[in-house]
Amino acid sequence: MGRKWNNIKEKKASKDANTSRIYAKFGREIYVAAKQGEPDPEANQALKVVLERAKTYNVPKAIIDRAIEKAKGGAEENYDELRYEGFGPNGSMIIVDALTNNVNRTASDVRAAFGKNGGNMGVSGSVAYMFDATTVIGFEGKNAEDTLDLLLEADVDVKDILEEEDVTIIYAEPDQFHRVQEAVRGAGIEEFTIAETLMLPQTEIALDEEAQTQFEKMVDALEDLEDVQQVYHNVDLN
Repeated sequence: MGRKWNNIKEKKASKDANTSRIYAKFGREIYVAAKQGEPDPEANQALKVVLERAKTYNVPKAIIDRAIEKAKGGAEENYDELRYEGFGPNGSMIIVDALTNNVNRTASDVRAAFGKNGGNMGVSGSVAYMFDATTVIGFEGKNAEDTLDLLLEADVDVKDILEEEDVTIIYAEPDQFHRVQEAVRGAGIEEFTIAETLMLPQTEIALDEEAQTQFEKMVDALEDLEDVQQVYHNVDLN
């Protein structure tokens, strides 16, 4: 899964360079999670996961608090969680997750982003079967061998553990997210490079330079959409 980690790093670096856009997306996601359950992360696992992710992107506490207070205040903004699937050049596959208060607008915007950049939307299920929902937890300060030992002691199942550039990365099933974090925190790790559940491709493909340039434009166009929260794909961008 090493190449997947490289793609994840590039995606995080891209997000870190667009902080205002990312903060706005997190604000919406935090609001929705808090609205759907208790506005307390200790009583709302979905909210807790979002807040853990927000920490790895250095989302300011003021933005987090504002979104939670908005949910507590009974705001009546309603959002639908949508997933779109589609294709780019030369067998590339894309999953787009969105939160929207206007389904027609979002569908039109996503379809346009695909179409204007050489791609096309597919039907539900046309792409997702080639991806696996996977918890990815990354941190510094403990090597892979020691991390495996502590996870075994805590009886936590994982798919893989790798070391990349001083970062230890754990890949696990989605339902192991909190158990992995609790085990690692028990060993004194408090800061995480990444703490997310992502849709990772089962296999990755390489594109030639022209196709990759076109593909990256399409991904950028999708990620620039206000309603789009996450974009996943199967292209090795290294």
